[in-house]
Amino acid sequence: MEDEVWTVARIMDWTRSYFSECGIDTARLDAEVLLSHVFGKERIYLYTHFDRPLTPEERGAFRGLVKRRAQREPVAYILGEKEFYGRSFRVTPDTLIPRPETEHLIDGVLKWVAAREEASDSTPIRVLDVGTGSGCIAITLAAELKEVEIVAVDLAASALRVAEDNAKRLGLGEKIEFRCGDLLAPVNGEQFDIIVSNPPYVEESVRATLQPEVRDFEPQGALFAGDDGMMVINRLIPAVWDHLKPGALFALEFGSSQREMVAQKMTQRWQNYWIEEDLQGHPRSLFAERS
Repeated sequence: MEDEVWTVARIMDWTRSYFSECGIDTARLDAEVLLSHVFGKERIYLYTHFDRPLTPEERGAFRGLVKRRAQREPVAYILGEKEFYGRSFRVTPDTLIPRPETEHLIDGVLKWVAAREEASDSTPIRVLDVGTGSGCIAITLAAELKEVEIVAVDLAASALRVAEDNAKRLGLGEKIEFRCGDLLAPVNGEQFDIIVSNPPYVEESVRATLQPEVRDFEPQGALFAGDDGMMVINRLIPAVWDHLKPGALFALEFGSSQREMVAQKMTQRWQNYWIEEDLQGHPRSLFAERS
């Protein structure tokens, strides 16, 4: 095999077929992403260089990436990065991989802020991101909002190190303060204009049905939250009230099967809240204003 000529077209076809045999649904896409990564080029490069032969060094590097993907390691962890809201974030097995559904949470927060900009003064908006992980929410809000001060909290010190590195790489480190601790414990007594969170909300009962990429590689503590997935949310919803200024916003991502449970928890105290669906039509984001 080492003496054979492996062109871009040939190695992509072989890898796509191999990934399909491994049960990978995104076989062609993953093959393209990994090969373009080896070349240090955009994916379009592959389509304009089908006949380009790989060097022995490139074949060796690509073989290592293919082996990892075949074992169902997520592409984001293999490459060490994932795009979110148009920016590249470093990710490691200490952090969840950012997902498109969470971009909708960002959209809702920005829409709420924009509707109040004319009536607001020049005081910076204070934001709390609970369970920041890779920092994708806190950093995106720091980039998208003009005058903002953000506190980002996570229980895992290893995740906070990744988040802080992402903030520095994207030139937003001065806007964000990172604190380690459980939920709102690190901000005891402080109040905010916005509290946002994408907490663990996956039900233990579905663990066996999850894709290996999620079940076997992503941090379990950032995924699972008891039998119904509500263990963390049930603690978070009542806790945020005293940390929000009057009229402030609470934004929460939750599981598609948890709409009624989340609504029931909210009706115990909150009067003004609404739930929005993601791009697949599933209930996904809660937004609420403190009275």
